[in-house]
Amino acid sequence: MCGTCGCGEDNTVRIQKPGESSDQHTHTHSHTHNHGDIEHSHDHIHDHSHSNPHSHDDLHSQQHSHSNGHTHEHSHNNEILIEQDILQKNNLLAERNRGYFEAKNIIALNLVSSPGSGKTSLLERSIKELGKEINFFVIEGDQQTMNDANRINEAGAPVVQVNTGNGCHLDSDMVNKAVKELDIKDNSVLVIENVGNLVCPSMFDLGESKRVVVISVTEGDDKPIKYPTMFASSDLCIINKTDLLPYVDFDIEKAKEYALQVNHHLEIIELSVKTGEGMDKWYDWIKKV
Repeated sequence: MCGTCGCGEDNTVRIQKPGESSDQHTHTHSHTHNHGDIEHSHDHIHDHSHSNPHSHDDLHSQQHSHSNGHTHEHSHNNEILIEQDILQKNNLLAERNRGYFEAKNIIALNLVSSPGSGKTSLLERSIKELGKEINFFVIEGDQQTMNDANRINEAGAPVVQVNTGNGCHLDSDMVNKAVKELDIKDNSVLVIENVGNLVCPSMFDLGESKRVVVISVTEGDDKPIKYPTMFASSDLCIINKTDLLPYVDFDIEKAKEYALQVNHHLEIIELSVKTGEGMDKWYDWIKKV
């Protein structure tokens, strides 16, 4: 189980390509815990019995019981504080991923959002319209199903599906294993479509070149200030489904104001995957990364 957010209790991650049987690529997966690595130690409270009538608790205090009904409690200052970055293992492997991407001139984009914002649709259209100019490779992250990987495969890009089980995010280890299955060409674009979640994926560096957060006008315009860590850690914010603006209560200027309030370096692109309006700005951004 992930010690950061508590997800992934089944500890099994499935990585497969479209057309493969589900039992071909099942990995036992380890997260970094707040006690260190997967082989971690636990602190225990020990009860020691002695020949005298006192009972000692090894935590922070000792309580002594006597036959005369008195109870004495002695406070001890024997605390040892150990601070450790619970994401240390993830971050080390993320740096390895990043070094690999840089060596092969691979632009790795970590695509993050809440469920239903249109990440997969954005990818499908991008692959179909830019596929002749750019070699796209895709890692799809979902808890279950091959649905998104099948859609990307039909759009024309090599893809690997990572099913996280109970996990609510991808991490650098999953990406590392998925990359080995993809055999990515040099000078290409790798798009990592993360699990739909605006909280936990924000904490996990995957080794990406850029992080792209996608929101849609069918969501609240206060998303950036409700989930500030995700927007603060992103390089680009895409506001999708702008064709629905006449029909929803979404203040696009307020959403942009909130986003820049959280991260004043954040670039923002408004577009509609359905109509194609604004997609040229997204394509120009990819080419400039």
